[in-house]
Amino acid sequence: MTGWPKRVPGLCWGADYNPEQWPEQVWAQDLALMREAGVNLVSVGIFSWALLEVEEGRYEFGWLDRVLDLLHEGGIRVDLATATASPPPWLTHRYPEVLPVREDGVRFSHGSRQEYCPNSPVYREKSVALAEKLALRYAEHPALAAWHVNNEYGCHVRRCYCQRCAEAFREWLKARYSKDLAALNEAWGTAFWSQHYSDWALVQPPRVTPTYGNPGQLLDFDRFGSDTLLELFVAERDVLRAITPDVPVTTNFMAGWTFGALDYWSWAREVDFVSNDHYTRAEDEQRHVELALSADLVRGLAGGKPWLLMEHSTSAVNWQPRNRAKQPGELARNSLSHVARGADGTLFFQWRASRAGAERYHSAMLPHAGSDTRVFREVCELGAAYRRCAELVGSTVDAQAALVFDFQAGWAAEQPAHPTQDFRYHEAVLGVYRALWQAGITVDVVPPSADLGRYPLVVVPALYLVSDENARSFDQYVAAGGHLLMTWFSGITDEHARVRLGGYPGAFADLLGVRVEEFYPLGAGERVRLSNGATADTWTELLHPEGAEAVASHVDGPLPGVPAITRNEHGSGLAWYVATTLDPDSMLGLVREVAERAGARPVVRAPAGVEVVRRTGEGPRGPISWLVVVNHTGAEVVLPVRGIELAAGSDVPGCLAVPAGGTAVVREV
Repeated sequence: MTGWPKRVPGLCWGADYNPEQWPEQVWAQDLALMREAGVNLVSVGIFSWALLEVEEGRYEFGWLDRVLDLLHEGGIRVDLATATASPPPWLTHRYPEVLPVREDGVRFSHGSRQEYCPNSPVYREKSVALAEKLALRYAEHPALAAWHVNNEYGCHVRRCYCQRCAEAFREWLKARYSKDLAALNEAWGTAFWSQHYSDWALVQPPRVTPTYGNPGQLLDFDRFGSDTLLELFVAERDVLRAITPDVPVTTNFMAGWTFGALDYWSWAREVDFVSNDHYTRAEDEQRHVELALSADLVRGLAGGKPWLLMEHSTSAVNWQPRNRAKQPGELARNSLSHVARGADGTLFFQWRASRAGAERYHSAMLPHAGSDTRVFREVCELGAAYRRCAELVGSTVDAQAALVFDFQAGWAAEQPAHPTQDFRYHEAVLGVYRALWQAGITVDVVPPSADLGRYPLVVVPALYLVSDENARSFDQYVAAGGHLLMTWFSGITDEHARVRLGGYPGAFADLLGVRVEEFYPLGAGERVRLSNGATADTWTELLHPEGAEAVASHVDGPLPGVPAITRNEHGSGLAWYVATTLDPDSMLGLVREVAERAGARPVVRAPAGVEVVRRTGEGPRGPISWLVVVNHTGAEVVLPVRGIELAAGSDVPGCLAVPAGGTAVVREV
């Protein structure tokens, strides 16, 4: 990454702003209320293609000129969108081949958003042309802080199965396999079910078939789908960079529980700064833990550098089964949890709640009920706190461990025809992460190819798919003295989703000192007991220690007496393996034991439900650090902290009291 939104004072604070939805006389009121709320950055024009290019080749920028001038006069910076996320009706009507096709051959109709095939030459031409027009017109506009390309790529149309995409997929495969059709056949195992290809022209996308598709084909099409959407972003980005080389370019990721269809590790290399959209799962009482996982993952995508939360909600969203309003103070807790974990700003969708359209019940900084509301008062309070915490900008997060996360492993592990239908990659990761969060261990989320040497502890949940090269790096890490905790469904296949022979966990059998001869998934609701008092569900396996020590074994279920948790001395380090899904309390106990042995300790010993993260940076007199504290409990907590609480401007002499549901940002002394 090479940039950050230009000339934004302090932490970024604002929202998507959609003035085109409102009469122009409302805009002045918007500006006055934005200034009251402390807004310093807004995204503009994300869904305005139909109002910018009103007919093919006829552009009308007057309204946008007036909006940007007004924002500049009010001291508010603009993240200007290219507006290409939602093609206008004239485009899909005149060029219906732009519309994407489902895997069953049905072509989508116009009427919502993202109605485009990523390999449509018409869409690419028109989207790049619009981006170029915007760049030429606003290159010198004083409000321009950053470019926002498209919006939430792949959110609704993750893959297109049209004939144009079939042709592009074949070209992508030729490049991946060096035009060697025999290599593709070997990678996909096409000797099974008479799927051998004798000509490239015979290869198709994995459309609807009578039963299960080819796993290698499914995996490669997922890779292709991620890459081809990335090509769209790069095409717009490059024209923006050519015209405005000093203006950073981003697009908003969706790294979290709602989405995993793009390999954001490859996408992150192509943006000037990483930004993300995140919405909590309203019915999850521990939704703040998943939020923290998302934030740590986004920081990992940003390479440890500050990142921007482009969207979250002030209160309810419009798309969950039951769209609950957030509790008092939850807006601030959510925002500061992201800041704690590396965000240098948090924006909302959106500024003013829409009166019409599909998202009219989505919350906003300014609700339907207006400014005399709890939400707007909380927005103003948090905006003032952000101004007082401006010194955090540019600081980074101090982590005690690494957690390995791989989008492609998730794609492969969630394909059909696996030993259990109860596996979800993100939930498997979250189950382990929750224990780390509860133990107060801040983690860096890293890809399987990461350099692990600086971490005393590395946690590897369900790394189903792994290359030989990456598998060796874990072996070398432990042999050199590292401590590793791995969970089931790891090391099972190579990078082509072909099963590794010789017993599971395949790539990691020697490292873990175990050999598994067969899986024994559990039934829905079935639980088993372990010898250490733990309970477990979902999964068991017929495991034989081959050098490893059994830490706990099954007491009942299909495998009584068989080890369920093991540890293995490997070189100078220690490798732990969990061959089942432990109940949350037992996973927490195990993580605490593993972390203590590894020397990975919490920043501050805090009660359960209290989040404490340290950010570090350089001050005028040398290194400086801050603690961001978020109290998710219903009781006041007191922590052994010394420093200055920035939001209140008060001294903390050695005991920090944080009220129930409250937050604090402390410069340590």
